[in-house]
Amino acid sequence: MKISAVDVFILQTPLEQPFAFSQGWVHKRSATLVRVSTDNGLTGWGEAFTQGLEPPQIAAAAIEHAFKPMVIGRNPLDTAVLWHSMYSLSRDYGRKGSVVSAMSAIDIALWDIAGKFYDKPIYQLLGGAHRTSVQPYATGFYRIEGKNESARLAQEAREHIQAGFSAMKVKLGFGVNDDIAVMEAIADAIDDASVELMVDTNHAYGRSDALRLGKALEAYNVRWYEEPVVPEDIDSYCALREQLTIPIAGGENEHTAYGFNKLFARHAIDVAQPDVGSCGGITAMREITALAQANGVQVNPHVWGAAVAQAASLQVIAALPITHHSLFATEPVLEYDRSEHPFRQQLVSSPWTMQQGRVHIPDGAGLGIQINMDVVESYAQPT
Repeated sequence: MKISAVDVFILQTPLEQPFAFSQGWVHKRSATLVRVSTDNGLTGWGEAFTQGLEPPQIAAAAIEHAFKPMVIGRNPLDTAVLWHSMYSLSRDYGRKGSVVSAMSAIDIALWDIAGKFYDKPIYQLLGGAHRTSVQPYATGFYRIEGKNESARLAQEAREHIQAGFSAMKVKLGFGVNDDIAVMEAIADAIDDASVELMVDTNHAYGRSDALRLGKALEAYNVRWYEEPVVPEDIDSYCALREQLTIPIAGGENEHTAYGFNKLFARHAIDVAQPDVGSCGGITAMREITALAQANGVQVNPHVWGAAVAQAASLQVIAALPITHHSLFATEPVLEYDRSEHPFRQQLVSSPWTMQQGRVHIPDGAGLGIQINMDVVESYAQPT
């Protein structure tokens, strides 16, 4: 079996209501998808994580011009061989960012093919499922004006609870005083100790402001404090972890086992958050998980992509081992973005939903999804 074609699809659509996170305004939803075909008729789908402010054309260009020529004619079941070939031959201009995201998309597609070839879900190829369902947490709390939106965000928290979520992640990073006002309003609105909160500032602050906010957050018993500072500032990650009682999370903007090895060696984070569409795909997720396990760091994947990346994340979550084993160990949770995103539910023929507070992990072959090509074609942009 050989790879016969690699097709790239750029999907984009404007948002009816633009929203902001701490780094800027999001006016469009985007996705970079790849379809890898083989000479025996099998196809696999992958997705490169497109950050909120990232043009999807960057990863698409890397797939089309850098990686496609490397994999055409190769055996798609050689997932590790192809991964290391792509990484080594792009090392001089890659290692991070959109280039590794492009690798991630192809790698996910190769694992999808492998699952279909062996007629097994990807989690079975990874060694089996530690769980067949996962608790989702609602990601949202984006801004539509900027500051002074605590009342609206408190109402959003109520809506997440009404929708059945018992955990949610609050987007902060709009000024420490504004952040504290938002947390106070949300805490008053939910008034329920059983609702778990996480916080994400998307690296909006330097060390001093991140510490000041972290001290205030300790009153809310949050599950983790995500990206408190920029990903390059490992020293500040370490300092915050030493000075706060809140677990420190990070890694959505880190890539491959090489990058995460530095975080683990410095004891910089309590929770690693690789994104399968950005960190190097499923092959890299397996290596990062092994490193994290050896260093006593929990892995909880970041997920903000479209349906293909979500499906890949579910397969990875199924296969994630518990880092700190006990009878009542902390299980990984699924990031469930509640903001407008047509490439999530519409893109697959049988979208997953939350039922009784859980999301079932697909057990079909490969990623366990069927892509709706009508949706792909209706949103496709020139590559």
